[in-house]
Amino acid sequence: MTRSTAGAGGGLRTADVVRETGYSAQQVRDLERLGVVPPAVREPNGYRVYTAVHVRALRAYRGVAAAAGPVEARRLLTDLFAAPDPTAAVAAVNAVHARLAHERDEVLRALAALDAVRDEPPGVDAPVPDVLTITELAGALGVRTSTLRFWEQEGLVHPDRVTSLRARQYGAAAIRRRASSAPCGPAGTGSRRCGR
Repeated sequence: MTRSTAGAGGGLRTADVVRETGYSAQQVRDLERLGVVPPAVREPNGYRVYTAVHVRALRAYRGVAAAAGPVEARRLLTDLFAAPDPTAAVAAVNAVHARLAHERDEVLRALAALDAVRDEPPGVDAPVPDVLTITELAGALGVRTSTLRFWEQEGLVHPDRVTSLRARQYGAAAIRRRASSAPCGPAGTGSRRCGR
């Protein structure tokens, strides 16, 4: 790590932190202001003096943001610096890992369900009603109703809207057509299964 002559203890200047982390100077200052990194010590002239702790915190933020998103990363790192107990910090990181693992498993189950629908031979339908409600289809596929809503948002399924409440109904042909024409897995899942 580059050492500068900034500060009495030979800390790092903003430019040094920028060089070490790849963030812009404004991003470093903004993340400090948001509490993602601990406050920098100020010299008498007002310049910030950073340390290796700041560089590690910014690198940790980048990793957590890539895995869990920037909002979750800001919340997690802000809480970590506020928590005096390291076991609380470890528990918070473990909770993020557990949530990400659960979401990944849910996406994999959803993709497997879509594969099962796509792999059925055309014209061979199991004895099911002509249409299914969102709850019935979610139960049949082994996914949550929120997963079906996400698929609808991503354009993977197109339910018919019925009744004055615009309730969703899924026809078997529409589900099969959308599943077989969906070229990729849901966005942001890290599982882009295209061209199969």
